[in-house]
Amino acid sequence: MRFVCRNFGLSDMPRRGLTSQEARPAVLLLDIDAELSIWEQAREVWSEGAFPVAELAYHLALWLRSPAAGHEDFELDSMQAEEGLIRIVLSDGGWRVGSNLTPDFWTSPVAWDVLVAEIKQFDRSVREGIAAMGVDPAFIPEP
Repeated sequence: MRFVCRNFGLSDMPRRGLTSQEARPAVLLLDIDAELSIWEQAREVWSEGAFPVAELAYHLALWLRSPAAGHEDFELDSMQAEEGLIRIVLSDGGWRVGSNLTPDFWTSPVAWDVLVAEIKQFDRSVREGIAAMGVDPAFIPEP
C-alpha cells in the first residue's frame, strides 16, 4: 500500500487575493492540494483530484506523534473534505486504509511499521511538492 500525490496546486489562493508567502498556515493547509491516489502493488485502488494533501499530512503527523498512535484508528477530520474521506483502521490482519465515501474499498492489511514508513514517505512527497511551489513546508509538523 502506498500514497501517491502529484500535480500540486494552490487552488483558492488567487480567489483569496493572497500569495503563498502572505497566507497563514491554516489557509495553506486548506489551499495546497494535489491529486491523491492509493495504490496496492501496481494497481490504483482509489483516487481523488484536488485533495487537501497538506492538511492530510498535518493530521497524519499529529496522529503519529500522539500516544494513541498504533492503538487508535485515524479518521481525517478535515476543514474542507468530508469527514471520513480517509480512514486508517486496525483490523485482525493489520492496518487498512479506506474511505467512508467508498465503503467497499479497503486496502489489504499491513503491519504498523509498514504503515508508518508509507506515511513518512507520503509526508516527504508532500513537503517536496510544497517546496517546489516556493512554499516553506515548516507549517506541517514532522511525523
